[in-house]
Amino acid sequence: MRRFAPLPLALLLAPACASPAPTTADTAATTPTAPTAPAATTSSHHGHGAPVADRDVQRADERHLQNVTQLTFGGENAEAYFDHTGTELSLQVKRDGAGCDAIYRMNADGTKQRQVSPSMDKGGGRTTCAYILPSKQVVYASTHGHGPGCLDEPDRSQGYVWKVYPEFDIWVAGPEGENPKVLFKSDGYDAEATVCHKTGRIIFTSDKTGDLELYSMNADGTDVKQLTNTPGYDGGAFFSEDCSKVIWRASRPEGDELADYQRLLKMHLVRPSKLEIFVADVAADQTLTKVVQVTNNGKANFAPYMHPDNTRLLYVSNKGDPKGRDFDIYMVNVDGTGEERITTNPSFDGFPMFSPDGKKLVFSSNRANGTPGDTNVFMADWVD
Repeated sequence: MRRFAPLPLALLLAPACASPAPTTADTAATTPTAPTAPAATTSSHHGHGAPVADRDVQRADERHLQNVTQLTFGGENAEAYFDHTGTELSLQVKRDGAGCDAIYRMNADGTKQRQVSPSMDKGGGRTTCAYILPSKQVVYASTHGHGPGCLDEPDRSQGYVWKVYPEFDIWVAGPEGENPKVLFKSDGYDAEATVCHKTGRIIFTSDKTGDLELYSMNADGTDVKQLTNTPGYDGGAFFSEDCSKVIWRASRPEGDELADYQRLLKMHLVRPSKLEIFVADVAADQTLTKVVQVTNNGKANFAPYMHPDNTRLLYVSNKGDPKGRDFDIYMVNVDGTGEERITTNPSFDGFPMFSPDGKKLVFSSNRANGTPGDTNVFMADWVD
């Protein structure tokens, strides 16, 4: 679901749970940037799974983030998501010469990092977007059911696009990746699965009806329900901690933009430069009600996550960068008021997720890079 752009320290991510896209200057934000703090310095390499907390990763003007700790070191590490206990994280990793992402699992302090998706020497494929079920099983999307290997990269003759691989199916496996089996598949793209921490219900994106829509299902793959039905890309959805709300990113193209979207989707491509954040209530029958559009800035907004109090949310955007390449984390009330910039690092910060009790924030960042282009996972104490 994610990858780096050939732009300095800017992420280029394939679509999955939450993926940003650098945009060109003509789609850049006109909002002013926050006051600039000194750039973070480069940290030393401490090895995989060796957490470090120091001034290399802490920024004085990021007042909500204290005791920032780096959990991964080197390569591309992102989309780290808490399990229901707040003690473990799933994430996707591209390191050590790998051609595409693999699914990893680790303790919330960065220790015990290990791969839980099939390795390439055992027929593995391209993977994206993993989440730990309350049962401790891991759910993720993978292409390996259609053959081994990473598959081709997107056709960039169409401009900046993501590939929505029709080979992606949703898989579930044991806690250490044992006995993987397909949980959901269609003739098209099935991915971006995340989980309700209370019940294990799964929300995901599929284009099985010809458009990219949200669906949900039970943890065993039964009771599949379509949740959205508006032309455009609905994806990157998460349940709130109490599972009473769903938050996601979506495009709502019209006119020529809609025609371009539909043309590209037939080629299994999507152009992600305009995505907005939406929130809805979850009804008793698991359908969505009271849909609210939270952002309306025409930029690349993604990776939304609700605070456990259900009154505030975080999201990631390039709205503060005239060139559209610097992504930061923002906080806003669910009605769109009271927006505040959370991160100020002058490269990429994204994929924020609160711990179940709201006391910790895990996120990914290009800060403190040992090597240009590295993205690592960080943990911080959240301070209101």
